[in-house]
Amino acid sequence: MKTKVKPKAKNRDEWQLQEAKAMFSEVVKKAGEKPQIVTVHGEKKAVVMSYEEYIKLTVPKMSLVELIQNSPLYGVELEPYPRIARPPREINF
Repeated sequence: MKTKVKPKAKNRDEWQLQEAKAMFSEVVKKAGEKPQIVTVHGEKKAVVMSYEEYIKLTVPKMSLVELIQNSPLYGVELEPYPRIARPPREINF
């Protein structure tokens, strides 16, 4: 009968919740290199990542005004939608 061998801590990036709690400092240390996944009953439930990676994901790269000003359509003159050739009909209630 073969026994299941757990991967060594230095190469892992996925932790069972109990392991993550017991080795939290190791999980945080490894999160500086790449995100660490925490599982509960085999399901991926959480990710521990470096603060720098978190900032990259959450801080907008530019404001909405800057985004519009950098749009390739900025300054393009748009024609108004053409009017309907005939007025709408009246509906009597």
